[in-house]
Amino acid sequence: MHSEKHFTASEIVRDVIIGMSDGLTVPFALTAGLSGVVHSNSFIITAGIAEIVAGSIAMGLGGFLSAKTEIEHYQTELEREYAEIERIPDQEKEEVKEVFANYGLSDSLQTEIAEQLSLNKKLWVEFMMRFELGMEKPNPKRAKQSAFNIGISYVLGGFIPLLAYFFTDTPEEGLMISAVITIIALFVFGYVKTKLTGQKPLQGAFKTVLIGALAAGAAFGIAKLIS
Repeated sequence: MHSEKHFTASEIVRDVIIGMSDGLTVPFALTAGLSGVVHSNSFIITAGIAEIVAGSIAMGLGGFLSAKTEIEHYQTELEREYAEIERIPDQEKEEVKEVFANYGLSDSLQTEIAEQLSLNKKLWVEFMMRFELGMEKPNPKRAKQSAFNIGISYVLGGFIPLLAYFFTDTPEEGLMISAVITIIALFVFGYVKTKLTGQKPLQGAFKTVLIGALAAGAAFGIAKLIS
């Protein structure tokens, strides 16, 4: 028996990718930059924790507002579709027929489907939302869940490059260990992320590592240059 496997990234997976991606990269760049100019691990830890807290709140709020906007946009279009099937039902039926015309159905069958669908306003509107506008009904709890998922993912990702500074004596030593740990984490994260989305995992892993390394290297170099 043939079994097709398709991966559709869930809302949680998308949130984790967004939060973890920035969580690994931004604090890593910050701690690397500070390691080039300060001589205290406690200072780097304090600054790192402050950035993780601020970053997680900002990212979570961004996720909340994005999901909230999506919900509000869907509701606005939903109300518009209900108004249109009341005001211009014949035109809306023609739009239903156009959808099925693209699938090669005969004109008589298109008409029959449109007439049958128009008997149930709720199903008619849901059909128009999905096939005319390409919109799926969003989860009403999505905004809060997205904010939480992204925020927590950012925190978890952010503490990975920071951990080394808790167990080392100097910023230089902390940076070396942090770089190794973070590069491994970026590689694993990039590999899993691209594998889930059906792309080339190794290519995605190296690309993720490169972006993180460039960000950290730029921060370290600029800090050294300014100091």
